[in-house]
Amino acid sequence: MTADEWIAAYAAEIGAEPPGERTVSELLELAATAAHSSERIAAPIACYLAGRDGRPLSELHEVAKRIGDG
Repeated sequence: MTADEWIAAYAAEIGAEPPGERTVSELLELAATAAHSSERIAAPIACYLAGRDGRPLSELHEVAKRIGDG
C-alpha cells in the first residue's frame, strides 16, 4: 500500500477528507523543520498541533522556523 492509499483509507475510516497535494507538501515541510530543529518526535506533534490550531500551515511553518533559529 502506498502512502497516498493509506492516507485515503485512514481518512475514509475517520470520516475526513484526505489532504490535497499542497497540504501534504506543507505538512512535510513543517515536519522536516521540527525534526531537524529538535528530536524526531517534534515532527508528528508539530503537525498535530498545526491541525488543531487552524491557522494556515505556511504561517505555522514560519513559527517553527523561528523557533529552530532561536
